[in-house]
Amino acid sequence: MIVSIFEDNDKLRDLIEMLIGSSDEFTVKGKYRNTHDILNKVIIDQPDVIIMDIDMPEHDGIEGVKAVKKVFPNIKIIMHTVFDDDDRLFTCLAHGADGYILKKDASSSLFNAIKEVLAGGAPMSSGIATRVLQTFRKVEKPLNNYHLTEREKEILEFLTKGFSYRMIGIECSISIETVRRHLKNIYHKLQVQCGTEAVAKAIQEKLLSN
Repeated sequence: MIVSIFEDNDKLRDLIEMLIGSSDEFTVKGKYRNTHDILNKVIIDQPDVIIMDIDMPEHDGIEGVKAVKKVFPNIKIIMHTVFDDDDRLFTCLAHGADGYILKKDASSSLFNAIKEVLAGGAPMSSGIATRVLQTFRKVEKPLNNYHLTEREKEILEFLTKGFSYRMIGIECSISIETVRRHLKNIYHKLQVQCGTEAVAKAIQEKLLSN
């Protein structure tokens, strides 16, 4: 699997490359200090996963994720940032980011996050996942205008926590194929194309609540 890195800190960029390159499963194809001309860089690299910082000079990560997802929706993008505020978090998710990992957690979670996102999950640092759930809990009455079943709402909530298909199957005691079938129904009801869009819509429209 091919990985591209967009990070303006030279030392951190090299460290990420070393971390990812330590596995035979992944190869770092390109390393860049901002998202200038990102579409051409993606065409050259043809990455399966992009590790994307947010705060970069001239062309930042929010511009980058928006541009890439518009043209290459199947490329997985993990935001890798120091920022844990709601505005940047939900803006990135709304534009299609597939994961959100804080840099302070990177040494222990970035490698697994790449595996999870390739398996269909939406990896997030624990603090970020908590923030997402707190957004849901602010809703007094959950909206269900899309006629989601209780099982579908359960699976959608696991998806927002960054669970992979396999992890959702274990939690719900169902097969991966059954998970895929439920997700297909969820995407159809929410009128979205993928898990990232489903998570973003669930957050924006406050579809889940505890």
